[in-house]
Amino acid sequence: MNRLGSQPSLSPLNLRMMSVTEAKPRLLLLDGHSMAYRAFYALPPENFATASGVTTNAVYGFLSMLINTVRDEQPTHLAVAFDVSRKTFRSEQYPEYKANRAKSPPEFKPQIPVIQNLLATMAVPVVTADGFEADDVIATLARQALAQGFDVLIVTGDRDALQLVEPGITVLYPRKGVSDLARMTPEAVVEKYGVTPKQYADLAALRGDPSDNLPGIPGVGEKTAAKWIVQFGSIDELIARADEVKGKVGEALRSHLDAVQLNRTLTALVDDVELELAPADAIRVAWDAAAVNALLDELEIHALRDRLKAIAPDGTDHEAGAPAALDDAGEELAAGEVADWLTKHAMGTTCAVDAVGDALHGTGRLEGLALATQDHAVWIDADVLTDGSAALTAVQEWAADEKSPKVVHNGNRSALVLGSRGVFLTGVVSDVELVAYLVAPDSRGYELAGLVRSYLKLDLPDSEQGQDQLSLGIDSVVAPLARARARAILALAPLLQQKLEAIDGAGLLTDVELPVTAALVAMEQTGIGIDREQLTDLSRHFDGQAQEAIESAHKEVGHAVNLASPKQLQVVLFDELNMPKTKKTKTGFSTDAESLARLFEETQHPFLGYVLSHREAAKLRSTVDGLVNAASADDRIRTTYM
Repeated sequence: MNRLGSQPSLSPLNLRMMSVTEAKPRLLLLDGHSMAYRAFYALPPENFATASGVTTNAVYGFLSMLINTVRDEQPTHLAVAFDVSRKTFRSEQYPEYKANRAKSPPEFKPQIPVIQNLLATMAVPVVTADGFEADDVIATLARQALAQGFDVLIVTGDRDALQLVEPGITVLYPRKGVSDLARMTPEAVVEKYGVTPKQYADLAALRGDPSDNLPGIPGVGEKTAAKWIVQFGSIDELIARADEVKGKVGEALRSHLDAVQLNRTLTALVDDVELELAPADAIRVAWDAAAVNALLDELEIHALRDRLKAIAPDGTDHEAGAPAALDDAGEELAAGEVADWLTKHAMGTTCAVDAVGDALHGTGRLEGLALATQDHAVWIDADVLTDGSAALTAVQEWAADEKSPKVVHNGNRSALVLGSRGVFLTGVVSDVELVAYLVAPDSRGYELAGLVRSYLKLDLPDSEQGQDQLSLGIDSVVAPLARARARAILALAPLLQQKLEAIDGAGLLTDVELPVTAALVAMEQTGIGIDREQLTDLSRHFDGQAQEAIESAHKEVGHAVNLASPKQLQVVLFDELNMPKTKKTKTGFSTDAESLARLFEETQHPFLGYVLSHREAAKLRSTVDGLVNAASADDRIRTTYM
């Protein structure tokens, strides 16, 4: 058993003496290997790796699952069991046990010690037992905890654990990936498998388990096995009365009794393993937030940090454990101060820009912008940048000055937001999002908060709260956050530039990425002009063609028919007109374009010609209408490039 730090103990006597009005202690037990393996296959490894190439998909998925389960179940106690090796008492009894399993992918195995280290850093007990599987460890702790007054929850992808279910012990079994967990109570087991939890091991022995290399009885599936268990009450009684089972399945049963008995021995979980940990020792305690955060930074797992903080036990010192926050101090410039500040502090000096607002459909809306130089950081609210104002003119002139270097994060978005007020950035010498991508193209994301944590070992102050407040228009929160973001961009730019130069990538930034970004922004801002009047005329023309085709089709068959209805077309084509059948579908015969075109070539029937003409005209009308609807008020269609 491995555990970081010591923790208060809660003895069985203490538990029995708890007031009946108090909630029962709740023990959450996880099968570490089982859930890590599922996490590995639920998340693509290529999307989860550090800049140095360390794969972390199983770590990420396991931790995310753990956070969600702790959040939802609110356990007072927590422990994770792991297998030690494939050599157990079961493999000694039956050397072929699990022998058919392929070796784990090379990216998976190294992640297990990382998960165990992370759990230890979070003060979560990691429990193992030589010669036994994680299921046996869990069975032992579950039985002990139930006897001591706990409610027990078991998270595992191994169905053998269902034999442990009873009032007070529930298995949370993953239906898909590691996030969708089915709650397996005694009633749920009966409903799913037709037997009680105590009978489940008998069912598994009859059914066999290919994943464990345990052979079943030929011709006997889960339903037949469940029927026998219900009829005879247990596998022992079934074996004793095997002659009563008639037919070929009865013969198969009798010829495989030895295998069934071996299966039953191997599927039974051991619930009296000697362990160093007692259930009461698994009480959740505060962890060293600084150590946990440092490990997450090393693994470059930033997205789960706040979620992990939310489930931390009472007493965890997040302030001590969190990186220092970036400075958000600075001033907000009044309209009359903008031009003077830009002249004194930004002209000819490298300045970071963080534009706040929306950049949708190539247009945008500016709420304000933060600027940061080496010694200053300011906020300029959009309210002072009114059309024709001296403040807006000053910002436009500074933005257009190529001799005043600018650094940004997500320059595409910044340009679109600023462009909504006629501010067009030139002289952009770095986009830290682009540079971070060039330096580490396999990273999962390049959001500013993550880059700050990875490269500066700092935090942006209340970034999520700031974004929420932005939507409410609360500038007292937005302005400090924007200044902090601008300071972060300024600090990241030279650091990332050094890393880019170390891999000879500077030319790729200046010669390709930044010019392409500028071109894409210009394309989004300019858009594609349309002739609304001509397109409207075209729409009417195609609509007229569609209506003519409908009328001609109705005359041809002598009654109205919805040409867009496959069912009505099937009746007309194959019942009324007795045309050759097209390919069979679930709802009849195909009336898709390819099938009808082939049928028309074969029959040359006028009705089919009208149907095809209607479809073509309706398709063209829809395309034209889509162009008109996509255009802005200035009759231009604007794309969005990511």
